[in-house]
Amino acid sequence: MKVVVAGGSGALGRALCRSLVAQGHDVVVLTRRVRDSPDRQVVWDGRTVGAWASELDGAAVVNLAGELVDRRPTTENIALLTRSRVEPTRALVEASQRVDTPPVAWLQASTLALFGDAGESTITEDTRVPADGPPQMTGVATAWETATAGARADRMVVLRTSIVLDRDTPALSRLAGLARWGLGGRVGSGRQWFSWLHVDDWLRIAHWALDDHAAGLELPAAGPPSGVLVATAPHPVRNAELMATLRSVVHRRAAPPTPEWAVRVGALVLRTDPALGLTGRRAVSTTLSDAGFTFRHPELREALEDLLDEH
Repeated sequence: MKVVVAGGSGALGRALCRSLVAQGHDVVVLTRRVRDSPDRQVVWDGRTVGAWASELDGAAVVNLAGELVDRRPTTENIALLTRSRVEPTRALVEASQRVDTPPVAWLQASTLALFGDAGESTITEDTRVPADGPPQMTGVATAWETATAGARADRMVVLRTSIVLDRDTPALSRLAGLARWGLGGRVGSGRQWFSWLHVDDWLRIAHWALDDHAAGLELPAAGPPSGVLVATAPHPVRNAELMATLRSVVHRRAAPPTPEWAVRVGALVLRTDPALGLTGRRAVSTTLSDAGFTFRHPELREALEDLLDEH
């Protein structure tokens, strides 16, 4: 299968491209500038339809394009986060309308941050999106998903992903760093939920969404999904448990808690968004459960030990 990937230069994009190539797929990365990479790269501007559009003819599409969310939630940054997602998505939609043969599958990235701070509720594929929420979360994600309107594809999967634990992404590096520096106590109340997913399982979910015949990946016998799919491990934890598990894995003793005011001050220094640590979402996927998807890393401690390699 030919797979066209937008956003292939990020950590997840690079991992997915390697995995797709290993499965024998023909991978084409849409990029603003050609990099030193084994993948075939086609230049686009991420905004307008050009000669690159012909690559979508009869192919599968993966849209991961978007700037990192780890930044201050200023009006300017929220506009950047939105624009960096909406413009590439609209360009892909328009391109899909122009090709002779529509894409056979479309994997559209999204995020569980769509639900803002969900408190004690449990999020599944059927959970209604809130009418409002933090604009850097709900606002950006809603605009991202809405931009897919009009897409022409035989099948579309909107992948609402939790925090992906991967040694090559900033999220795990920052969390592990805090624990190693003796700052690995609970954040705020510590009761906010943390939904997570090991990168290996994210890759397997992505493969299932695109092609349910990937050799050696032990994918469900059920056919590939369609519509909204929640990508998260089956056992979310509260922040206090997350931080305690991190401390244990990196062999650090108990650490004092970080009160909310300190999180907000620290976020100013680090030029990040305090909501990333102070909000939470408890999510489970009924679609993955019903399909019999088997997680390779269902438990947080084992997943962290595998990634941090300190056990």
